[in-house]
Amino acid sequence: MLRQLLLSDVDTSGPEGRERWALLAAEFPTVAVQPLGSGAGAQVLCLDVQEWLSPGFDPSSWDPRVFSAADVERLALHLVSARGEPLANAALEILTRYQGLIGRRNAASSGAVFDQILARHRALHDLNKPLVRADYQHALDAWQWVLRLEPEADLAVQVAALFHDVERLLSEADARIEHKAENYQLFKDTHAALGAELTCSLLEELAVDADTCERVRWLITRHEQPGGDSALALLNDADALSFFSLNSSGFIRYPDKFADFCARRVRRYA
Repeated sequence: MLRQLLLSDVDTSGPEGRERWALLAAEFPTVAVQPLGSGAGAQVLCLDVQEWLSPGFDPSSWDPRVFSAADVERLALHLVSARGEPLANAALEILTRYQGLIGRRNAASSGAVFDQILARHRALHDLNKPLVRADYQHALDAWQWVLRLEPEADLAVQVAALFHDVERLLSEADARIEHKAENYQLFKDTHAALGAELTCSLLEELAVDADTCERVRWLITRHEQPGGDSALALLNDADALSFFSLNSSGFIRYPDKFADFCARRVRRYA
C-alpha cells in the first residue's frame, strides 16, 4: 500500500506551494510527506517530476512501474527534480492518479468483513489481462473517490463503488463491446443489473447483512441512471471522476472517441 511521499528537501511551510501542501495533507491524510531518510524499510520508487510535467507526457506510461511496486506492505514514492509549488502540484496529481493504492477507509469499511470483501474483489480479477487490470484499477479508484467526496460514506456505497462494473469480467474481459451496442442504454442497464446480482451473491457468501446487500443491489442496478438519491449521486460522481481522471490523457489522443463518449453521457443523463 502507498504510505509515504518522500522528498529530498522537505519544506512544506514556505510561501511557494503552502496552500497546495495543505490541500494534499487534507485530501490524503494517511500519506506521510517526509524526508528521503524516512523511507527505511519501505520499497522506494523514484519518480521524476519534470517528466510528469513535460508536454505530451502520458501518465499511463508510469502505471506498470507504480502498480507493480505496490504489491508490498509499504510503498513510498520519492519525487525528484522539482521544488516549491510545481512539486506540490505534481504531488497532488500523482497521488490522485494512484489513490487506489492508498486504500483509505473509514469506520464503515474498517474491520475483518471489509478485508474479506477486498480480498474477494481482488481474487475475481486476472490482472494479466490488460482490460481486467484497468477495470480493477478503476474500481479501487472509484472507491477512493467516494471517500474523498464523502469521508463518512456508508458501507453500501463503498461496496457498490468497488463492484459497480464487475459484470465486465463476464462480457468485456478481453475486448470492449459497449460501443457496438445498438441500444446503448439497454446495454448499460443490463450490465448494471447483472453486476448487482453477481455482487449480492458474493456478499451473501460472506454473510453480509441483508439490508446492506439490498442497498448495494439497488445502487449498482441504478448506477448507470440519474436519480435523486444522495448515495446514488455520490456513486455516479465517483465513477465519472475516476473515469476521466484515469483516461483523460488517452482521450486527448483520440478526440473523436472522446466527443462520442461525452455525447452518449449527455444523452443518458439529459
